[in-house]
Amino acid sequence: MNKIRIGTSGFSFPDWRGAVYPKTLAPKDTLKYYEEELGFDTVEINSTYYALVSAKAFDAMQEKTSRDFEFVVKGYKGFTHDPFDPRLGDKKPQLKKAMEDVDRFNFSIAPLKDAGKLGAILLQFPVFFNPGDENRQYILDCKEKFKGVPFIIEFRSREWAREATFKFLRKHDIGFCIVDEPKLERLMPFLNEVTSGTGYLRLHGRNKNWFNAKLSERYDYLYSDAELKSFVPEVDKMSEAADKTYVMFNNCHAGSAVKNALTLKKLLKIITKQNRLF
Repeated sequence: MNKIRIGTSGFSFPDWRGAVYPKTLAPKDTLKYYEEELGFDTVEINSTYYALVSAKAFDAMQEKTSRDFEFVVKGYKGFTHDPFDPRLGDKKPQLKKAMEDVDRFNFSIAPLKDAGKLGAILLQFPVFFNPGDENRQYILDCKEKFKGVPFIIEFRSREWAREATFKFLRKHDIGFCIVDEPKLERLMPFLNEVTSGTGYLRLHGRNKNWFNAKLSERYDYLYSDAELKSFVPEVDKMSEAADKTYVMFNNCHAGSAVKNALTLKKLLKIITKQNRLF
């Protein structure tokens, strides 16, 4: 069975102060605390979805972590969402501009690659990105830019929930991001499929007000212990099919992701240094 890494989708949030981190902890020390005191060996960087982050910032992050720590970096919306968003109309960026943003993004993560700490690239495509030859080719064009790095795709449109998708991903060694999210008509169901050497699970919570809630409220959900126990055989199944496995909690509101991640580590008998708060 391969090593299972469990972490959270981000490590720095205002509402984690006092709930996860001591109120007196300096912001520059949060990542170090996340690894050394909470006991995590991986983190998913989500801020890169909203803006391109500098290579200098990534170098500073990797310097604060141990040799064994791994980062997963989420793709910038300028090349995962905006080129396909019908709401932008004529303001949608052309694919040439999107590919230029891919190159900028790729340059910025170089310090993580150079340090051997880049675990994977995660591209999340929106609910209006549906199956088709052009979109499949776009995925392959993006993958070509990230040679040598495990490449994971998260689909939001349930139109991709079909065997043809998994065949496509397996053929091109692209990882499928398994998701747990509200069981709503337009969203992806939970499908335990491993399509590359990297198994990947993101837990978004089950807030049924997903489409109407503010972004800050969408991920306001704390999994119960019973719900977390139901994931144990699923993660074991992933681990048996993959060379390495990541489980990331994206229900970050008020520190719920940390609490749930530590509980799941305990259920999976993954030894960790538990913070006394939990």
